[in-house]
Amino acid sequence: MTAASDLDATNSATGPARTTEPGSGPGSVAAAATPPVAGDPAPASFVVNIPGIADADLEPDPLDPSQIVAGEPVVTGKVLWESPDGQQIRGIWQITPGVVTDTEANELFVVVSGRATIEVEGGSVLEVGPGDACVLREGDRTRWTVHETLRKAYHISL
Repeated sequence: MTAASDLDATNSATGPARTTEPGSGPGSVAAAATPPVAGDPAPASFVVNIPGIADADLEPDPLDPSQIVAGEPVVTGKVLWESPDGQQIRGIWQITPGVVTDTEANELFVVVSGRATIEVEGGSVLEVGPGDACVLREGDRTRWTVHETLRKAYHISL
């Protein structure tokens, strides 16, 4: 995996991370937190704004051809942070329309844009779109039908 990118929280263009105290109300900024740095252990709770996340430049992340069921989906992504042991990864991932299969890691993601249907083998059918948060279990075998180019911000625990 790559180190933190120009979109990580250490970028001076993003400004400092901000935290709010419980009960301080929406929009209240209580204190600045130390933003994460590539290779550092996971920080305490924090908020970071990444301007342009919806249209940030991503790097090619080719699919294994055996995963493609239909169409010509293209995957791109960018790792924003990775723990020193490589067991925690945070980043941005995008896939263009098509149908693909995958075996999932333990992942939490939020859809930034686009829409997809995720069929979990022997389980749920998940419809995801902008603003949806989704949790996938490690080992779940899935089939992704991407209706509109899907971009997500994710956290994976390996």
